[in-house]
Amino acid sequence: MVNLRASFSLLRAIYVMMREGVITALPEEGAPPPVRLAKSVAKLIERRRAKDQAQSENLSKALNRLGPSWVKLGQFLATRPDIVGSSIALDLELLQDSMEPFDTDAAKQMVAATLGEEVDKLFTSFGPAVAAASVAQVHKATIEDANGIHEVAVKVIRPGVRDRFSRDLATFFSAARAMERYIAAAERLQPVAVVEMLAKSAKLEMDLRLEAAGFSEMGENTAEDEGFRVPAVDWERTGRDCITMDWIDGTKLSNVEALAAAGHDLPALANCLNQSFLRHVLRDGFFHADMHPGNLFVDQQSNIVAVDLGISGRLGKLERRYLAEILFGFIVRDYRRVAEVHFEAGYVPDHHDVDSFAQAIRAIGEPIHGQEADKVSMARLLTLLFEVTELFDMKTQAQLLLLQKTMVVVEGVARRLDPKFNMWKSAEPVVAHYVNRLIGPIAKLEEARDGLHAMGRMIQLAPDMAQRAERLSHEIDAMARDGMRLDKPSIEAIGKAEARHSRSGRVALWIIAVCLLALVWKQFV
Repeated sequence: MVNLRASFSLLRAIYVMMREGVITALPEEGAPPPVRLAKSVAKLIERRRAKDQAQSENLSKALNRLGPSWVKLGQFLATRPDIVGSSIALDLELLQDSMEPFDTDAAKQMVAATLGEEVDKLFTSFGPAVAAASVAQVHKATIEDANGIHEVAVKVIRPGVRDRFSRDLATFFSAARAMERYIAAAERLQPVAVVEMLAKSAKLEMDLRLEAAGFSEMGENTAEDEGFRVPAVDWERTGRDCITMDWIDGTKLSNVEALAAAGHDLPALANCLNQSFLRHVLRDGFFHADMHPGNLFVDQQSNIVAVDLGISGRLGKLERRYLAEILFGFIVRDYRRVAEVHFEAGYVPDHHDVDSFAQAIRAIGEPIHGQEADKVSMARLLTLLFEVTELFDMKTQAQLLLLQKTMVVVEGVARRLDPKFNMWKSAEPVVAHYVNRLIGPIAKLEEARDGLHAMGRMIQLAPDMAQRAERLSHEIDAMARDGMRLDKPSIEAIGKAEARHSRSGRVALWIIAVCLLALVWKQFV
């Protein structure tokens, strides 16, 4: 039943994409037969106005028609140019997560339910929504304490969004499994893993306590940083379905004219944004992963204030070290070291040649150097990197995709502030500092300390591990002597699962075929 519902949902999505002119915009060259057939059908049923609109506008309309889950999927796929292509990824990056606000009374009910107290007792005022997105919306409110009345922002989850997203995820998983099953090139791109990552990200985003915790952590990390801060969280008025934080009075970073009129140093803001982001990544291993201009403000003291931490990213110590070395290698043109780091990290399979990979990296890095700052595009660089990694069987590194996408966004925002902004020149002092910090003498001492701790834990666990090893040895001996056997219930369960899977697949294929025939027949009758 679930597979059938997912098939119908997927068919609806395909139909909406056809109507809005998204399918006809797909490239013809090299397209497999199913895509060419879909394009032929789409030409018959797409809206007339779709032909006169930009592809990005058609895609935006289609995703908004399909609902909040699809908008979130579109934003997520903007991080995967290796799957959707660089041009579509850029279109998706422009997708505005903007929806009609839901009723203020419904928002108050959500707040009261999650905090266990009436809104009138928690806030001295609670205004209508000032911004509404696919997952939540923001209200301006006031609170009163011993220091007087303060303005706050209250973010409230959209009613029913969790159930809707859970249903739509079944559709996304069906499409991803079909890609892996029928498209050979999809195995390297790991579409099922991508949907799993989306599901995990959305689950975290829909519990606003976790976003509040992210703000708290980032606030502690950046407490001593100059030029960057995040709003403070009011934990007393924060729960699963709402988060209350300081109201930010400032100018959006997207309003360049207003920033200049207010006397802010635009090139300094661009440099501060880029270096702050790199510090968060390399120093803290925790970064804001949705740093588009709408989420960034500049206060009266010229501090950049980041809001909406629904999407964040993390990198472990080893990943930060590899990243620092790769970036520094590009900066100083040590392409051999960049290639070696890829192999050390396990990003490139061992059967490939390091020198050949270094040559490919050089082909990407050399065009960066010696060019005008406004001619060097991080988006173009990442596109070339994806092409090279495919040649060398490098599997998609999901933990780095969010970082790469955010780097492109940060560079774009910085360039709007300063058209001559050079990301590499700005990054060099920060990256050089953390290369020394992550691979220098201090790092070696920390690695030795961590190794001693790990050895101590191993010694503590040694008796238990010995007992487990002994039991495993007996079980292997028994298996070698008697063979591995499944009990009757297990065999029956496997048989039923296989039968169910086969029936569902056949039903889905017949539904798709019948719908396509019906669409074509309708045009000629």
